[in-house]
Amino acid sequence: MTAISNRQLFFNHLGQTSQAPMGIEMLKAKGIYLYDINNKKYIDAISGFSVANIGHSNNEIITAIQQQAEQYMHLIVYGEFIQQPQVAYAKLLVDNLPKILNCVYFTNSGAEATEGAMKLAKRVTNRSKIIAFNHSYHGSTQGALSVMGSEYWRNAYRPLLPNVYHFNFNNENAINAIDENTACVILEIVQAEAGIIQPDSNWIKQIRKKCNENNVLLIADEIQSGFGRTGTLFAFEQFNIIPDILLLGKALGGGMPLGAFIADKKLMNALTNNPVLGHITTFGGHPVSCAAGKAAMEFLLKENLIHSIKEKEKILKQTLQHQKIKIVRTCGLWAAVEFDSFEINHAIIQKCIANGVITDWFLFADNCLRIAPPLIITTEELVMLCNIVKQSIDDVFK
Repeated sequence: MTAISNRQLFFNHLGQTSQAPMGIEMLKAKGIYLYDINNKKYIDAISGFSVANIGHSNNEIITAIQQQAEQYMHLIVYGEFIQQPQVAYAKLLVDNLPKILNCVYFTNSGAEATEGAMKLAKRVTNRSKIIAFNHSYHGSTQGALSVMGSEYWRNAYRPLLPNVYHFNFNNENAINAIDENTACVILEIVQAEAGIIQPDSNWIKQIRKKCNENNVLLIADEIQSGFGRTGTLFAFEQFNIIPDILLLGKALGGGMPLGAFIADKKLMNALTNNPVLGHITTFGGHPVSCAAGKAAMEFLLKENLIHSIKEKEKILKQTLQHQKIKIVRTCGLWAAVEFDSFEINHAIIQKCIANGVITDWFLFADNCLRIAPPLIITTEELVMLCNIVKQSIDDVFK
């Protein structure tokens, strides 16, 4: 009897997200590298989509996981027992945030954090109007999908949440739309899937001001930008604003599934009554995930990885120059490399993978190649990554 390969089993028995997945069977991962079953080595130039901020198979994270798994794993639904990993990680997070962001609600993912934050905003304000932005991405569940900034993805799943209004990023019409009927404004501090689009500093301050004037909650999505990616621990620090609710995910779990929304305790208490269990999750804040995330954040802070991000950003921009590249947009160690078309970008991505660099495109900027390697990447490795990308461009156009 012929054995069925893992590749066949993958396509036969796992729900697919597209008709053309990368389909590489991986064997192990360490640092900035991934290794397939043929022991081919790849630079992970996207950090598992910003999850592996401090690289793969970090020894301190592995130790934290092992130690917590030996003590206990799941015990009861989130929010009932006092579980040390949750408490310790929440304290570490709020110690590194502004004073009004002092209460953490752990979820399983960033999308679930979005859902919880929208419910909290509605509950606190007793309003339903939500302002969101075109080319934004906040998750794929139906509430998060309602505020996603693309009708292409929304349309197939209507009806979605009513009373959601989308505006262009950096457009003053969004400011004017904030009024006494608005529950919240939800935005990415840096638009990720739009191809690394930063807000105009004055515009985002005006958003914050108009929210204050109308008692509207500002929800900042830092699910991709958080934990040093942009050159500060959180991107909102660079724009001199403080959100009412902060969304975290991706790197939050140090490679384990974890999300969170963070707000002031006075706001968060609204979920405890009328109705009780206003937001509930079984596995949110899983103790092993919290132990892993805490170890990852402690490593990030201890090794002072954020200190070198702006210098690495300069090296990235200086090195990644090619006549076929239209522009390289960066925000810290995060780049969108723009080409003339999706077809060209896709061909270059395929060459990059063949040449040992894992990369991809952006949902709302499919002519842009994504670069977001682990923050532990050395300057020499970063130059090597850039040179492989440039070689891949040459391979496509030779």
